[in-house]
Amino acid sequence: MLYIISLGPGRLEHMTLRGHEALKASDVIVGYGTYLDLIQPLLAGKEVFSTGMKKEIERCEKAIESAMQGRTVAVVSSGDAGIYGMAGLILELCARRGITPRLVTRAAGQTTSHCAEDESECPPTIAIEVIPGVPALAAGAALLGAPLMHDFAVISMSDLLTPWETIETRVKAAAEADFVVVIYNPKSRGRDWQLGRAQEILLRHRPANTPVGIVKKAMREGEDVTLTTLQHMTECHIDMQTIIFVGNSSSFTFWNLLVTPRGYRKKYDTD
Repeated sequence: MLYIISLGPGRLEHMTLRGHEALKASDVIVGYGTYLDLIQPLLAGKEVFSTGMKKEIERCEKAIESAMQGRTVAVVSSGDAGIYGMAGLILELCARRGITPRLVTRAAGQTTSHCAEDESECPPTIAIEVIPGVPALAAGAALLGAPLMHDFAVISMSDLLTPWETIETRVKAAAEADFVVVIYNPKSRGRDWQLGRAQEILLRHRPANTPVGIVKKAMREGEDVTLTTLQHMTECHIDMQTIIFVGNSSSFTFWNLLVTPRGYRKKYDTD
């Protein structure tokens, strides 16, 4: 059995009950060292396989191999495992190795799996449960108020896996379409110019005073929330643990909150 677990913002109280249950049931815990440090109390008595950055394939290969040996394994992702997490890579590696994932779901107390009717036609197989969590964009939005009440686009500034030209195209499209834009991985020590370039693109389509919310370490120790504008957002302290929310044409600030109206007032003509 292979669980892909979501930590949520990273504090134990924000992990789902199902995530806690899966960790307790697991023999082997696999994850990025920084994330495992956040759940140390739950690792006692477990075999732990930890690596640093850029070792995602190594971690996922280890998890798949251990599960194929009949062990119960948990792969730990932050936020939600299916949003910039490890769920996609696990399934990609299964496809490459010819392993059929039996995706386990739990509904109304029943355990089902997605596979052929005759499971003998699905060898070799591995049972996988993807456990949802609280993505960083949801945690950050909660701290800002209600910035995501209408359509939004999420774009990562990291060009380690995606060509920068593609990222620029996505920023431009989101800006033109008046999406609220959520920016992941905005800046690091070795990658410090991309956010400024994204700001330039956004400013071509939005006023300089467009409200922007900047959330660092959402719901973790060191949490910081800043309200600024599109013109001044790059003047703030921003790093890889920061998420940026760029408002659309309707977004506004109210006291220390960022709000994007859904459109109820226009629809129902309220005062």
